[in-house]
Amino acid sequence: MILILILLPHVLSKMQIANCDTIDDEPLPILHQYYQPGEHMIGAIFSQIYVWSGQINFEKHPSNDVFDDLIVITHIYQHILALVFAVQEIGENPQILPNVTLGFHIYNDYFSASRTYQSSMEIASTKGRFIPNYRCDTQHELAAVIGGPQSDTCVHMDTILSAYKIPQLTYGCAPKTDRAEAVFFYQTFPTEALQHVGILNLLMYFRWTWIGVISQNEIKEFAERFVQNVLPMFAQSGICFDFIEQTPILSFSTQSAETKNHVDKIGSVIMRSSANAVLVYGEIDGMITLRILLHLSEFEGLTMKTKSKLWILTAQMAFTSLPLQRNWDIGFLHGAISFASHSKELVGFRKFLQRKTPASDKQDGFIMDFWQQTFNCLFSKTTADNTDEEICTGEEKLEVLPGSVFELSMTGHSYSTYNAVYAIAHALHDMRLSHWKHKSRVHINQPWQLHHILRGISFNNSAGEKITFDQNGQLIAGYDILNWVTFPNQSFLQIKVGKIIPKTDGRQVFTINEDATVWPQNFNQTPPLSLCNNKCSPGYGRRGKEGKPFCCYDCLPCPIGKISNQKDTDECFECPEDHYPNHKQNSCLPKVISFLSYEEPLGISLSIFTFSFSIITALVLRIFILNWNTPIVKANNRNLTYTILISLLLSFLCPLLFIGQPHKVTCLLRQPAFGIIFSVAISAVLAKTIIVILAFKATTPGSRLRKWMGERLMASIVVFCSIVQATICIVWLVTSPPFPDLDAYSVTGEILVECNEGSVTMFYCVLGYMGFLAMVSFTVAFLARNLPDSFNEAKFITFSMLVFCSVWLSFVPSYLSTKGKLMVAVEIFSILASSSALLSCIFFPKCIVIICRPNLNTRECLINRNINVVLLSLGHNSRFA
Repeated sequence: MILILILLPHVLSKMQIANCDTIDDEPLPILHQYYQPGEHMIGAIFSQIYVWSGQINFEKHPSNDVFDDLIVITHIYQHILALVFAVQEIGENPQILPNVTLGFHIYNDYFSASRTYQSSMEIASTKGRFIPNYRCDTQHELAAVIGGPQSDTCVHMDTILSAYKIPQLTYGCAPKTDRAEAVFFYQTFPTEALQHVGILNLLMYFRWTWIGVISQNEIKEFAERFVQNVLPMFAQSGICFDFIEQTPILSFSTQSAETKNHVDKIGSVIMRSSANAVLVYGEIDGMITLRILLHLSEFEGLTMKTKSKLWILTAQMAFTSLPLQRNWDIGFLHGAISFASHSKELVGFRKFLQRKTPASDKQDGFIMDFWQQTFNCLFSKTTADNTDEEICTGEEKLEVLPGSVFELSMTGHSYSTYNAVYAIAHALHDMRLSHWKHKSRVHINQPWQLHHILRGISFNNSAGEKITFDQNGQLIAGYDILNWVTFPNQSFLQIKVGKIIPKTDGRQVFTINEDATVWPQNFNQTPPLSLCNNKCSPGYGRRGKEGKPFCCYDCLPCPIGKISNQKDTDECFECPEDHYPNHKQNSCLPKVISFLSYEEPLGISLSIFTFSFSIITALVLRIFILNWNTPIVKANNRNLTYTILISLLLSFLCPLLFIGQPHKVTCLLRQPAFGIIFSVAISAVLAKTIIVILAFKATTPGSRLRKWMGERLMASIVVFCSIVQATICIVWLVTSPPFPDLDAYSVTGEILVECNEGSVTMFYCVLGYMGFLAMVSFTVAFLARNLPDSFNEAKFITFSMLVFCSVWLSFVPSYLSTKGKLMVAVEIFSILASSSALLSCIFFPKCIVIICRPNLNTRECLINRNINVVLLSLGHNSRFA
């Protein structure tokens, strides 16, 4: 634990080399260099080796050693070899820079700003003579400088080299976009904005809307830019963040307690987070920092379920490790997804790496330390005797190393370095052709001459891929999406499962092969979910939780009449007019066209009742016609009787207009016809009642009412009352007539085909007028209820009108409370019930007398009042018979 808290934090903090000034004015030498002479030189500054010196406490004489210790990031050595391999290929290719040698001078910046500045000035100086702003060697002309993969390296070398207008090709990092010196940068790494779009597309594709974010604090400026500018773009697309944390800047033991607390805090946040997907924004050493963070958290007893997280890594975070991390578990990376600069395997590159040995190139100042730390051995026998390490033979094979130590497959960073060398070579080649055409001497003692060629340069590399820079000096290329598969022996594979590439019209093409993706093993489903809460099922809508991000919500059932047919629907919606929600409210079902049909049981039943009552009425009418000259028929005023019976017959037939699919004609006729016919019937009943009263009063000697007796009065009452109803109906039909209509909302699951009454007011005027006539008839009959038995027909008229009024008073609330075919059925029932009440109360007793008791159907029985049965006949004096 002491080693981790003191040694590694000290490394990751990118400490500057301690103040170990030498006696003379020469700066500390940069021991790790790789030099190959050539007519045109490519400078390079790489971050590969960490170094530090011990703290000076003035208690003893400082050590004479330049460095107390160093740590080699073994994976970055491949970047160096990619540059060497590219130069070697170009030298063997007669099509590029023929008869011209291309050299390089590679420096290590020790992850230090001061050493980056020093390396930048040495590149611009004569080799072996550190004289800033002076270069006398015209035989080895500097063409351009390649830098990376740290952003700090790019920024710091920019400070020096931009003053000389030297082209700077960077990989794995982006320059400060707000600096004027950025015009001297050529980025052989795809634009970072494209990566941000790719990450967003990945999150949206798998619907990982609840994520955690860890950014690397060592690159504070770039991390803050990512958090402030990019994450809000994610939020606008529906991504929420459970946590946004920065890795601590680890330092010496004086701050170890603070560092430990910070580590514990981040570990606790990750442990308790419900987000399954964690985005890690870092650079080339970001993997080192992440592994330290997880290792320390587990070491401190935090139950870090790192294998239950799906890590999303940015392209700058290639796999790197420190020597002491060699045996640390990398299983947490199994199933991780990372972005990488697009790369392709180069023919011969793997063999080139396999042939590399410490004895293969004496100018390589990196390989000795790389070899020792890669194979955990020492070249010096004296030093090895004092340790447990073996002696290096120099014959060790790189292919036996696991991927966690060194990769033989070309990485995205190495591919970018390789293309940077080719870009410089093609620019030099084009410039030499241009000078040759103009017969001028070729000297590039002013590197700025390459700028106008590099911007917009386009060529095919040896892998057959087109490499193009736009006018801003950015590589036009895409990102590969890699899926990590780890193995128990600390090796891993990165399988390409997708890509995002830019299009010329500014759009991007994002593809992902979900079937080829391997997922972490601790998830119950694949692909895993990363949500604040479970998705709402169909039939439910989302409602945000107060005080929580918008990705956290409650699932509430859809309101009645609305559905949601997908998971996680924001709002429920209504079905189309011809559909309705099912009982689970997760789909729409087609509505059934509904009307009171002759084919359904209700329609059949009402039709049977209609025809039955019509036949009965017709039989009663026939009986009265056949017995038209009998006293009981004559005493009831035959014309009124026939009028009532015919009206009742037509009334019983009116329901036929209500059954069946409504049409324009039936809608126009049904209510007016029913209203007028019923009004005629009630008017005739009213006339009969009035005649009963007048007949009784007229029998009094000296009565003046006899002159009112006769057909004229009866006809006047019937005609006048009927004309009023007919007038109301005519006004209704002229102003707002009924019409066929579709009602898709009143009854769930049905589209009602009905007659729209047009004017509801006129409809209730028709009903109201019939009710008024019935009430008048009821009142008049009620006043005549105490007439002698021979004239007691008023009692039965009273009863029939009471039933009639009761039926229609109950009709109104029943009619208003029902919908569709039931509403029609209620009206039909009311018509049949009220008509049958009149028929049965007024005419059935008479029919019984006529058919069953003909002996009572005599003049003498009516006059002598010897009828012992209840008759509904109008007792009448013989002079009225």
